[in-house]
Amino acid sequence: MATMLEYIKTILQKVSFDKKLFEKELKKAIGMLIPEEIKQLRSWCYEKFSSIYLSILNRCFSRGRFSG
Repeated sequence: MATMLEYIKTILQKVSFDKKLFEKELKKAIGMLIPEEIKQLRSWCYEKFSSIYLSILNRCFSRGRFSG
């Protein structure tokens, strides 16, 4: 059974062609996950998408408790 985190990763990969949609889904994902999952998502996102969406990642993950 896939976890919510795995499901979110799939969604983000599918919408990564569209900047606005990617940011919308990322914000929604951050709101749904627990802090430990957010840390995992953050690492994965920076690994996969920092070359194209660095500013979005920085903006979405800059909310205090998620940094680090």
